[in-house]
Amino acid sequence: MTVRVRFAPSPTGMLHIGNARAALTNWLFAHRHGGSFMLRIDDTDLQRSEERFTQAIIQDLEWLGLTHDRFVKQSDRFDRYAEAMQQLISNGRLYPCYETPEELEFKRKRQLARGEPPIYDRAALQLTQQQKDSFAAEGIKPHWRFFLKSEEMSWNDLVRGPVKFEGERLSDPVLIRADGAYLYTITSVVDDLDFDITHIFRGEDHVTNTAVQLQLFSALNDDKPCDITFAHTTLLLDVDGQGLSKRLGSLSLAQMREDGIEAMAVNSLLAHLGTSLPVEPCLSLDKLSENFDLSSFSRTSPRFDYQELKMLNHKLLTVTPYESVKDKLPAASEKITSQIWDIIRGNIDTLNDVPAWQQICFGDITPKIEDPDYIEIALSSLPSDPWSAETWAEWTNTLKQTTNRKGKLLFMPLRQALTGLDHGPEMKDLLPIIGHEKAVSRLKTA
Repeated sequence: MTVRVRFAPSPTGMLHIGNARAALTNWLFAHRHGGSFMLRIDDTDLQRSEERFTQAIIQDLEWLGLTHDRFVKQSDRFDRYAEAMQQLISNGRLYPCYETPEELEFKRKRQLARGEPPIYDRAALQLTQQQKDSFAAEGIKPHWRFFLKSEEMSWNDLVRGPVKFEGERLSDPVLIRADGAYLYTITSVVDDLDFDITHIFRGEDHVTNTAVQLQLFSALNDDKPCDITFAHTTLLLDVDGQGLSKRLGSLSLAQMREDGIEAMAVNSLLAHLGTSLPVEPCLSLDKLSENFDLSSFSRTSPRFDYQELKMLNHKLLTVTPYESVKDKLPAASEKITSQIWDIIRGNIDTLNDVPAWQQICFGDITPKIEDPDYIEIALSSLPSDPWSAETWAEWTNTLKQTTNRKGKLLFMPLRQALTGLDHGPEMKDLLPIIGHEKAVSRLKTA
């Protein structure tokens, strides 16, 4: 069997980190099994869907490296959904209902007050044709519900294990609204059938949807049982334990990209967050897919911490070779060579930090001055050209003998005067790049 999965976002906002986890899970599973990954834009909600969000979704997935083998927009398939609607009407599984939202809410409250589950009472099935004609004459259009059979709906979930629901305990779902809009429940099933999807990976908030859709799959497929494999992962929470939302711009992929976060840092975190596997920086999706294992997923909702992502981004850059970053370096980084990258990469959190290190190496800085008398002695002891990786040791050994200083008192004022910082790469590596002329100028300034 060829594995076929789909990621189906709705273009009603920017993708957040939780959406990215769903996309990555699908992609890694398909890639590991030599299957295909379909991007399906669920844009049947024409009032809330926007093309700019569709384009943003495509851009975000390209940035993550989650390439798709097939692209579909549900808004191009309304004729197909109309066919499915007529099929369900013909086999008696779809029926018109005329209650207003207020009437349904009143019924729901009465049921709850009596201690009953708020399940639709199927009153619409008792309507006569005359009553339906009367509604039509008044311009009242029906919404359409799917008739659930009183039977067990069960499946073996790849994350949750055996799951089952009883049909009589669920309410007949609305598939088509009174304004003619097709809801997710039917469009997803039609598409999953038409495009031969074999595995559906989605959040645990869809578990009840899956139970309903099992009957819908069968009703649209000549009463054959659904043979799709399901996996429902726990939902990501933010650091405070709250759910994520597309409206949280701080957790959007676009914002992370703007902050300088590397795509593989995001992938490395999401691939193992909420699993028994350690979160470690990984340089390729191929490597992540090799270790992808659904059995490692926990049933506890993991928390996403942006600070953890930033730290992982730093770790990733420390092991990233120059060839992988040279075409992504920001402006004012043109003097950064492979040699310099190897020296500074352990001291940057994002690539946005690189121009500052170019400035330290080649530009003008404001030295940090805490001990000008010592710096004057250091200037007089500065070795002459040419400089090498041994120059720093030669210089500091001389100063150690001259001043009896050692440790931080010996090294820190020199670093501060030459770089303006209290920390950074090994000075033995940095000093030859700064060079004799610029070092003299900075020490004189200090």
